[in-house]
Amino acid sequence: MSEAMTTDLYEVTMAMSYLREAMSGPATFSLFVRDLPPDRGFLVAAGLESSLDFLSGFRVGPKDVDAFASALHRPAGDLEALLGMEFAGEVRAVPEGRIVLAGEPLVEVTAPLPQAQMVETYILNQVSHQTAIASKAARCVLAAAGRSVVDFSLRRTHGPYAGFQAARLGAMVGFAGTSNVAAATAEGMPAVGTMAHSYVEAFETEEAAFRAFGRCHPGPLTFLVDTYDTEAGVRTAARVLHDLDRGPGSAIRLDSGDLGALAVRARAILDAAGLPDVRIVASGGLDEFGVDALVRADAPIDIYAVGTRVGVSADAPFLDSAYKMVEYDGRPVMKLSSAKVTAPGPKQVFRRPAFDDVIGLRGEPPPEKGIPLLETVMRNGQRTRRRPTLAESATRFAGDLAGLPAAARRIRAPQAPRAATSAQLGALTERVRRRIGAQSASAPGPESS
Repeated sequence: MSEAMTTDLYEVTMAMSYLREAMSGPATFSLFVRDLPPDRGFLVAAGLESSLDFLSGFRVGPKDVDAFASALHRPAGDLEALLGMEFAGEVRAVPEGRIVLAGEPLVEVTAPLPQAQMVETYILNQVSHQTAIASKAARCVLAAAGRSVVDFSLRRTHGPYAGFQAARLGAMVGFAGTSNVAAATAEGMPAVGTMAHSYVEAFETEEAAFRAFGRCHPGPLTFLVDTYDTEAGVRTAARVLHDLDRGPGSAIRLDSGDLGALAVRARAILDAAGLPDVRIVASGGLDEFGVDALVRADAPIDIYAVGTRVGVSADAPFLDSAYKMVEYDGRPVMKLSSAKVTAPGPKQVFRRPAFDDVIGLRGEPPPEKGIPLLETVMRNGQRTRRRPTLAESATRFAGDLAGLPAAARRIRAPQAPRAATSAQLGALTERVRRRIGAQSASAPGPESS
């Protein structure tokens, strides 16, 4: 079975029906986030590259058809129309690393209707998850206010692939490193790490553990100092670092307790020992809220290691995202369900200064000072450009972040900018709404059957 199997069953049942009814005209689906989660002033677009990888290799093979048939309790021959389906469409998207707002399309897929339908689940999964994680990580970088942030999330992310994505996305928004060796190797990121409490406990004394670690590792050392008594651990670490002449570049790590108060006392001990260059790393349940509190308290912490809460975006683990058809075979369509209305037609987002964005139609001219965000990244099922490097995506993010209003950057009670709707999109929306209303009014009722 291939990745084509990574889909919801109703995508298969709809695609089968479309093919039976000869409905293979071009359809455009728009992926967007309806509303931002609480305590979010912006989102960071992510997940596009893995989606394009999926689309490039999408093909329904014989084993996929057999599995679909088994799930539907039908003969494989009933699903023969799906055999050999490949994605041959176009994708327009906001590049990874760009900051986006609620309601703005992140991805638009245009392809024969059965194809565009079959790929919905996978693309929604990738873009929703990765955008949530990237946005959470970006807020940690903001909270750290210039101090280093590193990723320690792998052991508690929802699977190793999610951990890989968390490490990559952290680097994209400014993290200084990751504990994830696979991600560091694959993406060219610095690998970082210290020691566990179990390492210290394995030796007769804390000092014996530190000295053994120092004998094994010639580079800068980081000692975990809170296995027993934290202040005593800092003094022991200072003595060992001094004896081994390993001060510059080395660090101690605080992983529990009142991190702010402990950092103050640890800094005093290290300075008194003549080790002003030894840095302090803080970890243990931190995310942007904890980091922000410590920075505001002027805690002498040099590096923040964030893990579980960031790797799963604990306070906002999902996005209110949607993948909705906006045009079929040249006919604009929209959804009118209560609280879930969608706007019709393929779109473009125009970025203006101070994130005074405008959502318009794909073909309309940009407003004054408006820069289009969606780019054509796939045509005829093939990428139209090379995969951007992590550094390029990071540069894109940094540029957008610099222009984001201060109110949207706040860690607590941020105010997100709201995108406006262009006059052309507003007019099309009203025409389609009237057309649907007229069709509903003219539909025969039960008494006429």
